[in-house]
Amino acid sequence: MAKGYLIVNVYSGSVANPIENATVIVEKDGKTLFTTMTDQNGQTNKIPLETVEKSFSLEQQTEVRPYETYEIIVKALGLTETKIEGVQIFDGITSIQTVYLTSIDENQKEIVEEISPNKLWGSYPPILPESSQETEQNIAPIVLKEVMVPQNIIVHDGTPSNSNAPNYTVPFTDYIKNVASSEIYSTWPEETIRANIIAIISFTLNRIFTEWYPSRGYNFTITSTTSYDQKYTRNGTIFEPISMMVDEIFREYIRKGIRVEPVLAHYKSDTSEKGYLSQWGSKDLGDLGYSALEILRYYYGNDVNIYEAEVTQKYPYSFSSTLKQGDCSQDVYILQNTLNYIRGSYPGIPLIKNPNGFFDSNTKEAVQTFQKIFSLAQTGEVDYETWYKMSYILTAVTDMTKSIYS
Repeated sequence: MAKGYLIVNVYSGSVANPIENATVIVEKDGKTLFTTMTDQNGQTNKIPLETVEKSFSLEQQTEVRPYETYEIIVKALGLTETKIEGVQIFDGITSIQTVYLTSIDENQKEIVEEISPNKLWGSYPPILPESSQETEQNIAPIVLKEVMVPQNIIVHDGTPSNSNAPNYTVPFTDYIKNVASSEIYSTWPEETIRANIIAIISFTLNRIFTEWYPSRGYNFTITSTTSYDQKYTRNGTIFEPISMMVDEIFREYIRKGIRVEPVLAHYKSDTSEKGYLSQWGSKDLGDLGYSALEILRYYYGNDVNIYEAEVTQKYPYSFSSTLKQGDCSQDVYILQNTLNYIRGSYPGIPLIKNPNGFFDSNTKEAVQTFQKIFSLAQTGEVDYETWYKMSYILTAVTDMTKSIYS
């Protein structure tokens, strides 16, 4: 039987507080297969798990589910035991399952959450035409001044009119990773995955740019329901190829011609409908060697081009070029102090002694460890995606520290 892999990240409250020595139990049909502990960064070693052959995820079929599912149970002292059902494992792919534990509640001995099937395998309602999503009022369009990637978005976990559905504040990149992992298969060709992620980003940035839901009186950015938006799965499994791709291209989106707004890039599993990307069709084009841009133009028109959005960040400092071993600058000095500060929450990152602005082997090791923890390419160089993730973690750690001492 084929094998996939699982890494479990365990946090208390937020990514700024990883839990060391949490017990992680992997089960299948009630039988315990693995028991392991998290390290000082709140992360397990890579766990090998049996799954179905990759070929079943490379063709459109309904006989064999193209991934295996497992249950994980996470326990830690002083926190509520949590069970996640339906963790997905694909052949040859590393799955990343993040678990946030909460404080013990006398009325709740265990939290059980279930991950719903991938959209290509499960049964979900089709997206409604945009005209049927309008309210009875004639609402004037509202648009922002420029296309911006926010730090967080608010996801409404239900239909827009369901006021009882919860809202979740989710980091933008985490949202894109979640949707892509829920909408397509991580075993597909790289350019197919890239094209689908850019479509997902464009759809999301269109919702943000046009303030689609806030302009209609709602207090959220986007919904999780496939009738209106994209499939977002609360606590869903993220797949490493998708995670790494999103970290690389999360600013990229498509525009048509001279229009300034991101394309509301609709897509369906299999369709010939004009203006819709066919997910299975995009897989076939990837097999034929089409680039991501060629795939996007095939479905959205030859006047489509890829652009990069600006990024809104709490942390104001950014580097203008990639930092690497041998560099010596104020940027490197700031990098070294940033890593040492993050190390307060992630002690597995090697301490950079006496930061002096010289990018030495010790600094490279610290960067590679950071990249390993957060599933980035372990180059040891600080490019834009590494610095963006570092800035986000620094902000989270800083906010947690302020809350403790305020």
